[in-house]
Amino acid sequence: MRPYIGVSNYLMKLVLDRYAYLDSPLHRWQQGYKLVGLLSLIFAFAFVQNVWLLPVMILITCILFTVSRLPLAFLIKRLRYPSWFIFAVVILLPFISGNNVIFQLGNLAIKSEGCWQALLISVRFFCILTVSLVLFGTAPFLSSIKAMRSLGLPGVIVDMTLLSYRYLEELGETLTTMQRAMKLRGFQPKGFKRRNLKIFAQLTGSILIRSYERSLRIYQAMILRGYGSKKNSQKRSNINIFKINQSDRPSLLATSIAVITGALLISLELILPGF
Repeated sequence: MRPYIGVSNYLMKLVLDRYAYLDSPLHRWQQGYKLVGLLSLIFAFAFVQNVWLLPVMILITCILFTVSRLPLAFLIKRLRYPSWFIFAVVILLPFISGNNVIFQLGNLAIKSEGCWQALLISVRFFCILTVSLVLFGTAPFLSSIKAMRSLGLPGVIVDMTLLSYRYLEELGETLTTMQRAMKLRGFQPKGFKRRNLKIFAQLTGSILIRSYERSLRIYQAMILRGYGSKKNSQKRSNINIFKINQSDRPSLLATSIAVITGALLISLELILPGF
């Protein structure tokens, strides 16, 4: 049961704004400007295909994380489970991608192109996820939601983001309760036996059905409270988009630096020759 309890604990403790109370330059960076700046960097990181730019990406990411003053344990805990998914993908690339064999043992051949692709994907994953954690970990989550609205994002997308974040914890609590009930009934999985896999499949199906039924109840409750009505839609449309005040100059400067850095990365990607 240990790995599955770990997953449920991960869902329950997915509190991205736990350290939003800290005092750092990134915490003082207004969230609307921060969204524009750091999302520009994330887009630039995703655009990079040249391995020569990977050290630059790592340097930028490390600087942002250091300046944010977020604990290293906060980053490690939230990278742990997503890292397994990316590991399952990149571990196969050296064996299936490319033609230049650098090492061969029997029928297994490790190819240089696959190794470079695995490195590229891993570094981009680490940098993008770390910058995302810095983005949402240095401000209250509701501030991020308000900033998304002020930037003119569609209300449906913003509402789905808020509800998904809110009910991931509910999903984790439900999973923990069901696992505890299974344990009290004597279920002790040892290895991947057919019976255990069947029980885990039933557990997964039950969680999906419960989540779907809960989502229907929540949506019906929102409709009864006026969600989607013309009056509420007009209120949302009246939100001022990005009003720049005198006190916003430091945030505007930081956003400009981040956007320019992202643009330079994309320019270097287009200019530098491929590896």
